[in-house]
Amino acid sequence: MNKWFKHIGVAIALLFSVSVFAQDAPKVGDTNEVNGQIWAQLKAGEEGYTTSTSEFHGQAINTYDLRVLDLRSDILAPAMMAALFGMIIIFVLFIKVNGISKLHGGFSGKLVYRWSKFDVSIHWLGAIPCLLLILTGLTLLAGRFFFQPYIGEGLWAGLVNGAKQIHDIMAIPFMIGWALMTVLWAKNQMPKMYDLKWMMVVGGYINFGPFKGKHPDAGFANAGEKLWFWAFAVFGLVVSASGMLLLFPNLFEPSRTLSLIALVLHSVGAIIITAFSIVHIFMATVMSEGGMECMVSGYCDETWASQHHNLWFDEIKENGTLKYKD
Repeated sequence: MNKWFKHIGVAIALLFSVSVFAQDAPKVGDTNEVNGQIWAQLKAGEEGYTTSTSEFHGQAINTYDLRVLDLRSDILAPAMMAALFGMIIIFVLFIKVNGISKLHGGFSGKLVYRWSKFDVSIHWLGAIPCLLLILTGLTLLAGRFFFQPYIGEGLWAGLVNGAKQIHDIMAIPFMIGWALMTVLWAKNQMPKMYDLKWMMVVGGYINFGPFKGKHPDAGFANAGEKLWFWAFAVFGLVVSASGMLLLFPNLFEPSRTLSLIALVLHSVGAIIITAFSIVHIFMATVMSEGGMECMVSGYCDETWASQHHNLWFDEIKENGTLKYKD
């Protein structure tokens, strides 16, 4: 009997303790009231105490402009989708109507030295990460609005986690490739007066009307390539600088406002680079017969050189730097 009395006594004690805690615990209304008082105090300039040594330790974490979220969902996400898929659709339709730029007389069989192995390497050092960053960035920026509603939660969680990991890893080689290309290739990308004529006849790539058969003058880089290069250089800087803030917040310790500004600038820069990248890829691989060979072997066909970069080809013939592949 003593054992039963002990068990009953313990049970009564536990029930009593639970009831006391339940009475002392703050109700939902009380919690909201306390939170409201805290926010009122923060807005009034009250300061608390923290062991953080960050410059922004006294800033409430959620004090930011909610319009940024609308900007992302209503403008930036659709713009990223349009930059990738919209440009692809436009080029597919253009090629279907216009066709590609053929080499007059076909391939000569003579390959002219154009890019060093180092140049080819840094091109792919920047290009491959750039493509992966575009695809993963599309998932991170627009995925929740365009992909998530149509796939399961488990698949979406794995997809977005994988995209985040790849995006973070590919950021570093992209920035290295971007920096090397910008510094080493800028000398051949300076605008010239003859670039205006190239733009006026769309580089001779139009196969109908008054533009048909036009092959304007071009140096080592034509006007279209120069436009792509400077867009890549400028917005690559925007993407790289903003990306560093987002990738290493503990190193730079940006404020919440600066982080949101960096996110917006990163997205805008990525959208512009994506659109230009699609144009660049189509022009190099599909539109220009023989163009892809340049960034595979570093050599181009002699006919391609004389047709698309005649001023450069004439220059290397005159100064004796013309080299053929053995």
